Amino acid sequence: MTTTPTTSARAAEWWKAQRTRVLWGTLIAVVAFVVIVVLARLLRGIPAIEAFIDAYPGIVPPPEGTPVGIPWWLGWQHFLNAFFLVLLVKTGLELRGRRRPPGFWTRDNTRWPRTRRAPRRLGIWLWFHLWLDALWVLVGITYVVLLFATGQWLRIVPTDWAVVPNAVSAALQYASLEWPTEDSWIVYNALQQLAYFSVVFIAAPLALVTGLRLSSIWPVEGPWASARTERMARAVHYPVMLFFLAFTFVHVVLVLSTGALRKLNQMYAARDADDWIGFGVFALSVVVMVVAWVVAKPPLLKRIAAKSGRVQG
Repeated sequence: MTTTPTTSARAAEWWKAQRTRVLWGTLIAVVAFVVIVVLARLLRGIPAIEAFIDAYPGIVPPPEGTPVGIPWWLGWQHFLNAFFLVLLVKTGLELRGRRRPPGFWTRDNTRWPRTRRAPRRLGIWLWFHLWLDALWVLVGITYVVLLFATGQWLRIVPTDWAVVPNAVSAALQYASLEWPTEDSWIVYNALQQLAYFSVVFIAAPLALVTGLRLSSIWPVEGPWASARTERMARAVHYPVMLFFLAFTFVHVVLVLSTGALRKLNQMYAARDADDWIGFGVFALSVVVMVVAWVVAKPPLLKRIAAKSGRVQG
């Protein structure tokens, strides 16, 4: 009888195998950060660069009719997207580890939806990952519908080519550790706008399509079932996850370093204020995500999965 390694044992095993890579990666990241800051500050000492920043301060005036403020539903979207992203990363890492699943689930084909072919058996982590994907897509569809229904799309979709030089200017200002002047309650700076647009309209659809292609629910026959499309999907899906992680890390760092109380109020409480309400909501959401990460283990997942099919293992 084999025993499943505990989380701490697996973490220790991972650290032993990856320690050198992590330490070198951390050192390279720190050196790269210092070099970027020094270069940015040297560039800002050049008169032509300063003139460029004066001409393009980093903000493009929003189109007429752009709503002011962040609505309450966007605060819920912040929490739900972070919540599902955390669990998708957890399950994605489990799947990428290519270990034998701790259990298997087979859909009950006597219930809706019934299919002609016999249901496929899925590893419990893949079952959970697909359910998270479905819920995350539902949240995304709701977000896009509300985005266009309320006019909030004007805040994240570029409508002027001036966004490009302004984004370059904002990036240079961030890199020099002299933050660009901005008020995200009214308008995002150009770099924020391009980042949000990329996440919503490029990275998220790529994650969805490539994830479906790599899953076992993808048709096994037909022109889109070739090994070539699988290789392409695999080559894109993991880097997209890394992009989401990098975006989230930078996003959190900038929020905490550019007026944390006000930004958290805007993001989580739909208020343009400097009190602690938004921070309290944010802290509670972090607790919920940590609890979800800890309790999302095979025994619980198997009990939930058994309500809609047969669980083995």
